[in-house]
Amino acid sequence: MSRVALVTGGTRGIGEAISVGLKEAGYSVAANYAGNDQKANEFKERTGISVFKFDVSDFESVKGGIAQIEAELGPVDILVNNAGITRDTTIHRMDYQQWEDVIHTNLTSCFNTCRCVIEGMRSRGFGRVVNIGSINGQAGQYGQVNYAAAKSGIHGFTKALAQEGAAKGITVNAIAPGYIDTDMVRAVPEDVLKKIVAKVPVGRLGKAEEIARGVLFLVADDGGFITGSTLSINGGQHMY
Repeated sequence: MSRVALVTGGTRGIGEAISVGLKEAGYSVAANYAGNDQKANEFKERTGISVFKFDVSDFESVKGGIAQIEAELGPVDILVNNAGITRDTTIHRMDYQQWEDVIHTNLTSCFNTCRCVIEGMRSRGFGRVVNIGSINGQAGQYGQVNYAAAKSGIHGFTKALAQEGAAKGITVNAIAPGYIDTDMVRAVPEDVLKKIVAKVPVGRLGKAEEIARGVLFLVADDGGFITGSTLSINGGQHMY
């Protein structure tokens, strides 16, 4: 039986590329999504990947969603925490809800999902967790104190959990993407996007498939000696 991989935010953008890459590599994939049923069903029909709707920022919702996945597909051995949102503005304009939404969706979600799968991974003596951070969690970004704080928190969370899981065959790593050609980045005004690309040494935006390739490397069965690491995939924009 193929290993079961859960990808949060797994039906669009980087998450979609990860889900598809894992399926093509032979994994049984569960793609989580938050709210757009039409897009999720289109993704399911196009890829043949099972989709599961639950709110990653809510512990009970995650608990129920993962129980459903494990009942239908089997125990989750691979977890990719990809779900994330932005609520960008400078802090003197940011309200508490904008802070809380980003922290809970981007960071607390990692606790929620990991807490719900970690005991099973420990009992089976195998697990792979990949948390999707960000270049902006490493370097900071104007107008993103909430997002940068959440993504920076992911990097610390990764290192701590890696130490807890190491003796049980569980690896925990992070990937810090740079600017990737997704709907979120395409929404940036053209003049601003040109300035961003000008700062990338390779001279272009990244591709979602390039992030997926990094995930596949880290979740492999023979990747057990790589843990607590952050793989930066940013075209040389930030070397950390």
